[in-house]
Amino acid sequence: MKPRLAGVDMPPEDVDAIVALVAEVEHAQQNALPEAFVELFRPDALWSLPYGTPVTGLEEIGAFCRRVLPATADQPLTSTYETEYIHFLRPDVAAVKIRQRPVTRDGELLDDLLRRPDTPGTRSGCRGSSANVRRWASLVATLPPAAPDTSLYVLTKSAGRWRISVAQDTTAIEPDGLAAA
Repeated sequence: MKPRLAGVDMPPEDVDAIVALVAEVEHAQQNALPEAFVELFRPDALWSLPYGTPVTGLEEIGAFCRRVLPATADQPLTSTYETEYIHFLRPDVAAVKIRQRPVTRDGELLDDLLRRPDTPGTRSGCRGSSANVRRWASLVATLPPAAPDTSLYVLTKSAGRWRISVAQDTTAIEPDGLAAA
């Protein structure tokens, strides 16, 4: 899926470079590679973690990643990263909306796992086998971050390379979920 674009007209190479950067984030996260992840940030970057904790500069970002990412290597879940929207504010600044979806290590998206119709059944409004629902519930119980996330990155381009200047990660709650609460 191609991202929606807005703002300053930019050549396709810049769009491709930003989509590739997001793919690098996904690769580093899925494979628990702290150094590969840290390389994607500017030295003076600001990253706000999902519950608001700020991490600033490569030293802090690196320390956080080296502490947290290796521990995720053996977890049964990781995430996919999809570039949904790119707003080019200037030729060297872009705001990028990223959708993160929980996925099992064997590549099954959790929301697809729930909707698989192999044995009809319903729970929480989702179709899927009771075994699938139990498997998902087990994953959520052991790994609360099984909920989808969303990120907003502000990227800047310097010396021909896009890097993360500011990042905000947030646990995603669908509007229907808020209405039901």
